Amino acid sequence: MLNVVLVEPEIPMNTGNIARTCAATGSRLHLIRPLGFDIGEKAVKRAGLDYWPLVDLHVYDNLDDFFAKNPCPDLWLATTKAPRAYPAAAFQDGCFLFFGKETAGLPEWFRNAHRDRCLRLPMKAEARSLNLANSVAVLVYEALRQQEFKGLKNTGEMGAPPRRNL
Repeated sequence: MLNVVLVEPEIPMNTGNIARTCAATGSRLHLIRPLGFDIGEKAVKRAGLDYWPLVDLHVYDNLDDFFAKNPCPDLWLATTKAPRAYPAAAFQDGCFLFFGKETAGLPEWFRNAHRDRCLRLPMKAEARSLNLANSVAVLVYEALRQQEFKGLKNTGEMGAPPRRNL
């Protein structure tokens, strides 16, 4: 199972969309306070639609609280300031993917402490970053691809093609 960690998320719709990604992929969602919204807010619930009951959600007071409850995690940090792109990572089952708040990313001290575990999504130099929910989806699906989508439905069911009246 993958673990998605949002450090001080600010935008409820992003968190709702990320919760939906976690629900669809069986990933655990960790939220680290302070949050820029109330977890019960309509916008968060609406963005996650009816997927919230499928989300394994854990909330922490701060990063110290997180690490006290999750010692020595196999962690990866998503940041635009990373020295290497995400395909260089070997994501293992149970790893933790960290993402920072929308306006500032992950704290500098945290990135510096784990510099060898920082990853970026390649993009044009003129672009600051991707939307947080999109970044989470890219890394979650890359990690799942590396694990051969273990435990996930990997094919769709197509019915008969629609009939055409000629």
